[in-house]
Amino acid sequence: MASFRLHPNTQYEGVPPALAGTADSRFWLARTLRRWFDTSAAVTIDESREDRIDWLRAAPFIVMHLACIGVIWVGVSPIALIVAATLYAVRMFALTAFYHRYFSHRTFQTSRVVQFGFALIGASCVQRGPLWWAAHHRHHHRVTDTPDDPHSPRVHGFLWSHVGWFLTPRNFRTDLARVPDLAKFPELRWLDRFDIAIPVLLAMALYGLGTLLQHVAPQLGTTGGQLLTWGFFVSTIVLFHATVTINSLAHRFGKRRFDTKDDSRNNVWLALLTFGEGWHNNHHFFPGSSRQGFRWWEVDLTWYGLKLMSALGLVHGLKAVPAWVLARSRS
Repeated sequence: MASFRLHPNTQYEGVPPALAGTADSRFWLARTLRRWFDTSAAVTIDESREDRIDWLRAAPFIVMHLACIGVIWVGVSPIALIVAATLYAVRMFALTAFYHRYFSHRTFQTSRVVQFGFALIGASCVQRGPLWWAAHHRHHHRVTDTPDDPHSPRVHGFLWSHVGWFLTPRNFRTDLARVPDLAKFPELRWLDRFDIAIPVLLAMALYGLGTLLQHVAPQLGTTGGQLLTWGFFVSTIVLFHATVTINSLAHRFGKRRFDTKDDSRNNVWLALLTFGEGWHNNHHFFPGSSRQGFRWWEVDLTWYGLKLMSALGLVHGLKAVPAWVLARSRS
């Protein structure tokens, strides 16, 4: 399994030893901190550290986990729980339907306006921009469960496949060569470059809404800190870990309906948690379908949502599961 340790001879992960303690090191640090807000900010990383966690850049991600402890002080209210659950559901759909099935696999078509709208919602998930997400996922499908797969539990172990890979210099980058069809849209490139902008705006909006409710409807027992903590931090962290179970758990636990070269498995519990993504063996056998629950009894909430959007004229060209795929099924 890849190491989680800092290099013993550096103050911060990636600082060239020759720069340690110098003015150049402070300049390097400033550029590194800038990457929290602008992913295009260049900083030289030693090749030997490309696959080690960049703890400095990962600091906001760690802080978000710690912020969830704030529920002890802000308390809870029905409104806070409703907001947290609603944001989980809406953003999970944006990830599964658009970041995954649309941006990554192009399994349906939509207008540029709808494309951007759901790219915005997906960007609020703090799982980076749509170009980054699609580029990494397309690469994953080409090299699934081989040494080149950045999050294979077979190769790297559970913890690394679940979260460690996400925090390394190599995997912070977006390879635009993998997504030329998406990179032509300047609005998507902007979301990818400033991937923290939408989450910050969402956090501010939630705090403002909670503060407003505290003053105009105090009987609800809701505050700005409460909506910020539950609606943003808790909802986002639960959303993140639910999403990445498909990288880790869905390659370890479940049933294999199709013979694939990878370890992908179908898991009903993960399918419910992730709105249909848990039918992972189905997906890896035939990733070109808008539907991942191939059988009628395989609950796929994302597919149902896409069908509704299709009926409303918001998306079109949903790609069905071919008959030959079902014929290859074991059940």
